[in-house]
Amino acid sequence: MAANPNEQRESSEDLLSVLRSRFGHDRFLPLQEEIMRSVLAGKDALALMPTGGGKSLCYQLPALCQEGVTLVVSPLIALMKDQVDALQARGIAADCVNSMMGPAHNRRAQMAAYNGQLDILYVAPERVATPQFRDFLHALKLDLIAIDEAHCISEWGHDFRPDYRNLQALRDNFPNVPVIALTATATERVRADILAQLRMTGADRFVASFNRPNLTYRVRPKRRTLEALVALLRDLNGGSAIVYCFTRQNTESLAAELAARGFKALPYHAGLEDEERREAQERFLRDETPIIVATIAFGMGVDKPNVRLVAHYDLPKSIEGYFQETGRAGRDGKPSQCVLFFSYGDKMSQEYFIDRIEDDAERAHARDKLSRMVAYGEARSCRRAFLLDYFGEEWRDENCRACDVCLAASEQPEQDDAHTYDATEIAQKVLSAVIRTGERFGANHVVDVLRGSQARRVRQFRHDTLPVHGIAREFAKEELQDIVDQLIDKALLARDTASEYPTLYVTAAGRAFLKKRETLTLVASTPPQENEPREPDGVLFAKLRSLRYEIAMDLNVPPYVVFSDESLRQMAAYFPTESDALLRIKGVGAHKLEQFGDRFIAAIRAYAEEHGIESCNAVPAAEPPPSGKAAAYRGPLSQTHARTLDLARQGLGIDEIAARRGLALGTVIGHLERIVESGEVLELTHVLPPEPRYARIVEAFHAANSDYLLAPVKERLDDSFTYEELRLARLRLRQIQLEPN
Repeated sequence: MAANPNEQRESSEDLLSVLRSRFGHDRFLPLQEEIMRSVLAGKDALALMPTGGGKSLCYQLPALCQEGVTLVVSPLIALMKDQVDALQARGIAADCVNSMMGPAHNRRAQMAAYNGQLDILYVAPERVATPQFRDFLHALKLDLIAIDEAHCISEWGHDFRPDYRNLQALRDNFPNVPVIALTATATERVRADILAQLRMTGADRFVASFNRPNLTYRVRPKRRTLEALVALLRDLNGGSAIVYCFTRQNTESLAAELAARGFKALPYHAGLEDEERREAQERFLRDETPIIVATIAFGMGVDKPNVRLVAHYDLPKSIEGYFQETGRAGRDGKPSQCVLFFSYGDKMSQEYFIDRIEDDAERAHARDKLSRMVAYGEARSCRRAFLLDYFGEEWRDENCRACDVCLAASEQPEQDDAHTYDATEIAQKVLSAVIRTGERFGANHVVDVLRGSQARRVRQFRHDTLPVHGIAREFAKEELQDIVDQLIDKALLARDTASEYPTLYVTAAGRAFLKKRETLTLVASTPPQENEPREPDGVLFAKLRSLRYEIAMDLNVPPYVVFSDESLRQMAAYFPTESDALLRIKGVGAHKLEQFGDRFIAAIRAYAEEHGIESCNAVPAAEPPPSGKAAAYRGPLSQTHARTLDLARQGLGIDEIAARRGLALGTVIGHLERIVESGEVLELTHVLPPEPRYARIVEAFHAANSDYLLAPVKERLDDSFTYEELRLARLRLRQIQLEPN
């Protein structure tokens, strides 16, 4: 036991001495010392501290200054072992009892606590409900009960767990043992409920600032989201990332997509086997797998200091949940990013589940929380101020300099003429379409009308007969959606979110713009070109990979022998549900069509029908392959690819092409990949890595026995080699494959 009753109470020097000797810190974080003094004085305490604010220390250090055991109740079973390991590494006697550890371990831990050999014992809330365990607790000398994630006891909290109501029995059974309730996210209503449920009305209350100055908050529209996420992940510079998704299926498919792009990524959700989940978490904590894709509902109880990015791929259910999850970023105090990909489609997905809540009050409460989350996504003012205000904290600075809204206001970048255009005419068309459709439809419907869609909903409202129907056919859907967003930013359009589905309406400023025929300049978007490959459906791609694996195991062959990942991506992009369409997918020949075609077509057709997706059997046709060589996809190049090809043929290097085109390096490499696959003749020598580096990369490709995946190749090289260099080397290898004999 570390406890020495003489090593306590009143002296700040004594507490600081324990902090230095046992935890290796030179100073307390705000409120930590005050909370510890309250606990050591035998008082109840409610501690609200942001994630990364040092909540755990508030009960761990006092446990070393007392003779008995500190009982810690935590819902994060997967995290308990990590916390215990960290404490034991500091020479602190700690252990845990939960369902993941096994009966033998749990018996040993309880015996150690009974014999006075433990300072801290972690348990799950459901364990406290059992009469046998409560009898065991009565045999201990309990000095303190710590209830972590205390918001779980409140129905008004974002993560209510009925098992937490069992903790009320602890007050009945141990009325003289002080209780400390800790949480990172609780509104004033939840705080009051925590105190009432645990009968802690006389507790000392400690509320630290919720501000995390090292975190930058950004909201991005949910369009071409995978490419945007990939760009963020490429900028991690050795850090880690957590990507939150709404469903287990989404975590699986997104992790697979990222892995296919060369990232080390694993899914993490409650549906995985315990061992899989434990292994994923350990690989993440050891930096072996820097990216975890996790469900919002399950949550990651990860105390990892170097998480540089927390991205929400889907909309969270509440501000509390979002704030807690973003709090995983930058726990070491270094700058980190929190990015939310926002769309109204996600709001509707959440509402689908909310509508199925039977209790009226609970359903209304869930709707209210979701509406606040949507308001955050729509906010045009400081996001930091929005978050702090939600938790009752005032933010006085006009500009936080660390959210997308404030950064845009402070930087006010001058727009390059090459990236802006006169949008007067298209803006007039968009505003007119909103008015003509009655200002009672969302952006997707208005865009469909502008592009001349014959969708059922357009015809149902006879909007195919309006004069605005089809007047913007030349614009891609993504371009028009971007224009709508910019018109909202300029207050010419607005969204009415009072109704069940958010609708667009033209503001007074928008009507004045139409009446006065003012000019308008907008920033040019970079939508995918019509001739560029379609984006694959991630969930279908994952299903097809599973089917391929099943077939490969039956045949006792590697999966790529059945179909390559590239073939599966094309299937997941074009949804071929007829034999002739599947035959046009790259890598599908007559023999494979006969062997596997029916099973893949059935899987694609079932998925399309389940999700109401129209099959697109117009798969780009490929020319017959030259004999003896792999076939290249020889569809026509788009204008943007042709411009890149022209610059490459002029002998410009990859960086020069990117600068000249105003494109990211990865985009230019993607153009070159498309150009080579099209069969165009192109000399690549001047864009390849220098010869010694190129030779080492080629050697690594051969050693990894990989002609597509980059991750196994990267593992065989040192950190000085970039993924861009690997892609270029892979491109040359592919070009050699395609060259005629």
